[in-house]
Amino acid sequence: MAVIKDIVPEAAFNTWFLPIVPLAYEEKKVTIQVPSQFFYEYLEEKYANVLKVSLHRVFGKGMVLNYRVSVGQSPARGTIDSLTDKKHLQIERMSGNGKKNIHITPFTQDTPLDFDSQLNTRYVFDNFHEGFSNKLARTAGESIATDPGKTTFNPLFLFGASGVGKTHLCHAIGLRIREFHPEKRVLYVSSHLFRIQYTDAVRKNTTNDFLNFYQSLDVLILDDIHELIGMAKTQNIFFHIFNNLHQLGKQLVMTSDKPPVDLLGMAERLITRLKWGLTAEIARPDKELRKIILRNKIDNDGLKISDDVFDFIVENVTENVRDIEGVLHSLMAHSFIHNKVIDMALTRQIVSQAVRLENRKLTVEKILETVCKYFNLDKALIQTTSRKREIVQARQITMYLSKKHTDFSLTYIGKIVGGKDHATVLYACQTVKDQVEISKTFRATVETIEASLNN
Repeated sequence: MAVIKDIVPEAAFNTWFLPIVPLAYEEKKVTIQVPSQFFYEYLEEKYANVLKVSLHRVFGKGMVLNYRVSVGQSPARGTIDSLTDKKHLQIERMSGNGKKNIHITPFTQDTPLDFDSQLNTRYVFDNFHEGFSNKLARTAGESIATDPGKTTFNPLFLFGASGVGKTHLCHAIGLRIREFHPEKRVLYVSSHLFRIQYTDAVRKNTTNDFLNFYQSLDVLILDDIHELIGMAKTQNIFFHIFNNLHQLGKQLVMTSDKPPVDLLGMAERLITRLKWGLTAEIARPDKELRKIILRNKIDNDGLKISDDVFDFIVENVTENVRDIEGVLHSLMAHSFIHNKVIDMALTRQIVSQAVRLENRKLTVEKILETVCKYFNLDKALIQTTSRKREIVQARQITMYLSKKHTDFSLTYIGKIVGGKDHATVLYACQTVKDQVEISKTFRATVETIEASLNN
């Protein structure tokens, strides 16, 4: 520690190095304990070279640094080799009977040594939390991972707004396939990189090599396919790769920010093929899923926050998972660096930098809650098949206002509001619209509810 203290500023040393607990030194390995996963990631990003130099000065060259991450009341050990070219993370959690449940990364599997799948081992099914907004996509992904290329979900086309978890699910699918089928050649690639690779192949006159490589894959995961819009030649080469792989029974997974039908500028013959398998939307996380995600992140990072702060984040950070994680990381950084308690004032400041509190987008859940409060109804009644007039009216008004004030699909709105289908939502919206036009009393009711939506 004395070596590090001479290198870094005192404030940084007190914040990031004093909490470190040395645990063991054996066989050219030094093991230290850090308070959280976030703490480890920050040290690796900002001070990896400082740690490396310090180890070499004290113990000599060839040393390896292992981290043990202490996570709240549920001890977890993360062992990370930070000074070698190959990184791996193996998490051991103690189960109730005292036995260890081992989650092994694909690096421990018998995979072809000459092939890099470009998969991020942090994005697994274990931390892809299931909710109503992603249940179909996740279920399909798990099915594909068990039997790639052999299900009706080929291709699997995932779409949704940025930050809802499409890329995470793609990596989880690829990693699970590598775990269950280590002999398969699985590749994750962004559409941007795919386009660059193809352009480079054309320039170097190695297009055949490019084609042969992609047609040799067992699983191709192409992220953000909407980035190929307007790229006629790149679309054409992908069309041939798609045809070849699909005919051979290989698995294809693609993501986009919109469904195939809305990919204007994409070749029609390619759009047709994108719709051959399953098209699944990953919508914005609903309130219950946001709670699960936030609670899991808090537990994993060893953070303590009050119920008021927790509820404030859940209610206001509604757009995507990435925003929730970003807010939590910012709170942790401010707490560590400034030695501040995470109170409501700090939380409001951080959240306001991520979302516009006064103009945040409405959710279907918020609208449903407001409507039920107006009619003094239990929200659970909306989910029943009851045909009582006041329940049907509340259900229809919720659908109408959700269509008007959100950009969620009619299918999603219907599922949230009583598990109804697309046609039922359309009918409800038209019914409310007609009543608003002919009944002053009804119009006043809808306007009163509408005015209270942002309260």
